[in-house]
Amino acid sequence: MEAVFRSQKPGFVYTRIGNPTIAEFERRIAAVEGGAGAVACASGMAAVAMALVNILDAGDEIVAANGLYGGSLSLLHDLERLGIGVRFSRSASAEDIAGKITPRTKVVFGEVIGNPSLEVMDVRAVADIAHAHGLPLFVDATTATPVLMRTIDHGADVVIHSTSKYINGFADAIGGVIIDSARFAWDGARWPALAKYSAMPRLAFTRRLRDDTWQHFGPCMAPATAWLNTLGLETLPLRVERECDNALALAEALCETDGVSDVRYPSFSQKDLCTRQFANGRAGAILTFRTGSKERAFRLLDALECALLVSNIGDVRTLALHPASTIFMHSDAAEREAAGVYDDLVRVSVGIEDIDDLVRDFRQAARRMNGND
Repeated sequence: MEAVFRSQKPGFVYTRIGNPTIAEFERRIAAVEGGAGAVACASGMAAVAMALVNILDAGDEIVAANGLYGGSLSLLHDLERLGIGVRFSRSASAEDIAGKITPRTKVVFGEVIGNPSLEVMDVRAVADIAHAHGLPLFVDATTATPVLMRTIDHGADVVIHSTSKYINGFADAIGGVIIDSARFAWDGARWPALAKYSAMPRLAFTRRLRDDTWQHFGPCMAPATAWLNTLGLETLPLRVERECDNALALAEALCETDGVSDVRYPSFSQKDLCTRQFANGRAGAILTFRTGSKERAFRLLDALECALLVSNIGDVRTLALHPASTIFMHSDAAEREAAGVYDDLVRVSVGIEDIDDLVRDFRQAARRMNGND
């Protein structure tokens, strides 16, 4: 036991530090993403927080792509109060991100598919910009999943997932995970938090994360959650393929639905990038549309019969939400605009139901929103 506590011998002595069921999930998700190792956390937000806190000190800066999930925006503002600066780029493009990098920048962070902005990051282009400045690229790949792309193969250094979404798939467990590519050589002089582990620069991130940051903050995943996530991985490709196909079909149907406008789906606006970056050109399972007013959006949501009014994404069931009054309630007007969140916007996370049922449901809800039923 002493040798295990000293990290001189493999073993398990306490679940906050390590557990065989959690370790098996970490091994599998690292393999799926093509990473060298993974650390599972109690939630997606815990994973984002631990990944950033693991390398940053007061006075450092993050360059963050705009249009992030509302919870991630709130976390970054909390880091600002701790003396860590955040510079938001206008978009997730490599050019906009490059313009925000300063000598104090220590990491570039963004989402592969913005939630709910649905802007797709060209991961290779952003990784090239970050690496040209000697910086790591951290990506939240929750909405893309390793089924659509393995972001490490496109140059990402650290990949983060909220496993509560697609990896779990059934909305029965909260969790997150951090996957390290072990391809970035960390310099202990530039990242003093990792100096203790600089003898093995490509493993420094995960070694400090597991031995210090994650262990000390204590956001470990529950073993039962790891077991559920491991089951989820076994059906992940089937679910994601069906959800993406349904999302595209529903988005196309909504484009022809009275009372609905500005239907957004990634392949509509960034088709070439989606075709080049994502497996089989599938562009995720989230779409948004506008209804004309908050009141009309609420009427449509209240009229849905198949879709559930739930704030999660990545479920096998179709979920609908009004982002402005929920997940972006605490964001200011500029942040909501950058994320494409308007008072009349509806976000839909499309599930695996029969597509004809989904189309009928949203069309009947639109008719009732319009006062025609």
